[in-house]
Amino acid sequence: MLIKVIYCVFCLRLSASIELSNYSFPKDFVFGVASSSYQIEGATYEDGKGENIWDYNLHRKPEIVFDGTNGDVACDSYHKWEEDISLIKNLGANFYRFSIAWPRILPSCNVGAKINKKGIEHYDKFINGLLSKGITPMVTMYHWDLPQCLEEMGGWMNASIVDDFLIYANILFEAYGDRVKHWITFNEPFQVCEYGYSGTEMAPFRNLTGVGGYNCSHHLLLAHGRTYRHYEKKFKPIQKGKVGFAVNSGWFEPKEDTEEDRRSSERVMQFSYGWYMHPVVLGNYPSVMIDRVDAISAEENYPVSRLPKFTKEEIDMLRGSFDFLGVNHYSTAQTKFSDNFHRPSFGYDCGVAPYTNPDWATSTTLPGLQMVPWGFRRLMKWIKDQYNNPPMYVTENGWATGAGLEDNERVRYITQYLSELLKAIHEDGCNVIGYAYWTILDNFEWLSGFSTKFGLVQVDFQASNRTRTPRKSYEVYKKIISSRKVIV
Repeated sequence: MLIKVIYCVFCLRLSASIELSNYSFPKDFVFGVASSSYQIEGATYEDGKGENIWDYNLHRKPEIVFDGTNGDVACDSYHKWEEDISLIKNLGANFYRFSIAWPRILPSCNVGAKINKKGIEHYDKFINGLLSKGITPMVTMYHWDLPQCLEEMGGWMNASIVDDFLIYANILFEAYGDRVKHWITFNEPFQVCEYGYSGTEMAPFRNLTGVGGYNCSHHLLLAHGRTYRHYEKKFKPIQKGKVGFAVNSGWFEPKEDTEEDRRSSERVMQFSYGWYMHPVVLGNYPSVMIDRVDAISAEENYPVSRLPKFTKEEIDMLRGSFDFLGVNHYSTAQTKFSDNFHRPSFGYDCGVAPYTNPDWATSTTLPGLQMVPWGFRRLMKWIKDQYNNPPMYVTENGWATGAGLEDNERVRYITQYLSELLKAIHEDGCNVIGYAYWTILDNFEWLSGFSTKFGLVQVDFQASNRTRTPRKSYEVYKKIISSRKVIV
């Protein structure tokens, strides 16, 4: 996950406590934890793995990261995977959402490049290890670690990457589809494209403002759609698996109770979550997004809109290309109309500025992260109403703290957010079928490095063996899973 922030330390402002729900989770509701390959695996150049865009950039410019670190070793989960599985098993989790490193499977981008046998074998062992402990694997195919050789060909700006991804996905389906029944094609495309191609907050740091995010997203969505249809036709009849798509979204609350601010709040929801889920569910971008970007592009004398168009065939392919939706949610912001952005830019196109509320509890290590449990419920209901109550997994949700085992802030976050999720299920009728806490281990948190901690389990990054120690929140989440109720 990524929260876009300025790095400083704030005091935690305690949120008004909410009454914990007495509801129970449905009997078929599943609990899990989540991670991603670059953030935990390490073993950057072992067993034939190729270079990814984070390896390339952070080795050349370590100052990009707050504490100058990188993912070369991270949690060393490539070697300590059996210990990680034991921690997940002891927690009582039903499933583990993890990602496969694309350059560990296909280290080279040359035509006819060979599959890395050792990469295939590593995930074979890991998946079998999970299943042997009764843990369901949920595999993310792409969690931000693009092979650098593909980036040198244009990365997600180059339409040919759609074919590259389909080749990679087919390898995964063939290698693991007999055991993996839950797939997620992409994690948080907004962060991939808007932060990585329009901006400079994520690799590959392209800074193609107002253009890069739209073109990247267009190709990524087409890669998802083609992969879904490929699985549906070739593998699903035999493997009986499901394919989803995970998008991050905050909840955006009007800053003031005015019609303008209410419109701004809805518009930013359409420009963020709707940017990706509208095509996947309904076949095309939200109309407000198409209309605004088309009109503003014309004002800026572009010959065509900066937002690419789908063909009729692509719309038909994309529409309904999901078996479940993944919802990554961390925080809520207030919004207000603003045109105080440079042009061209996503910000100007959307015309909304976010604000943090000084009265809301704020993370001591990520000031952009605020504890607003009721926003979580409102988001889930918004998705239900927008997209006809699709099957949903909460694929990420978590709280950042500093080091230490008595993580009472995280305990409060988990219990209050799960209470609101129960209300969304029981009172709003939201079709939520599972929840994954982000994350099981402290890990390499992108531009924050190791300075901020999301883990239920503390990792000592100064120790050569990366010692793991469960926190208080680990025990609380364990109780919730076993009781199927929110208890502390």
